[in-house]
Amino acid sequence: MLKKFLSLTLVLGLITAVSMGAAVQIKKGKTRPLTTKQLMSGLVKPQCGGLGEALKTAPTDDAGWAALATQAALLNEASYILMDDGRCPDADWAAAATALREGTAAVLTKIEAKDAAGAQEAFKGATASCAACHKAHKK
Repeated sequence: MLKKFLSLTLVLGLITAVSMGAAVQIKKGKTRPLTTKQLMSGLVKPQCGGLGEALKTAPTDDAGWAALATQAALLNEASYILMDDGRCPDADWAAAATALREGTAAVLTKIEAKDAAGAQEAFKGATASCAACHKAHKK
């Protein structure tokens, strides 16, 4: 009986340790100081919000289109950071990062073509990736 209890305790301890390890990975990478919260508040949220707001009306000049391209490219780069340094804890996270990468690449393609309506539509796909990941991971 004692042997069975000790085995069960060991298994539960291992499960707890593994699950805590995954939680740490979504809070911060393994070797670099940037936390996921900092990444979201300092890069993803401002670029996503700015891009969404700017896409409500088509830019009137090349500088406006260039600003949109910068925001979309920064969001695309964030999709790589989300997967780097051991930050990715599971398939939900990986799928969302991939969808963000593909969605922002589509936004960039539409911006380069100066297709505001197309960029708005592609942006919806990019932001859907955020919702999927937040549903699984944001507390």
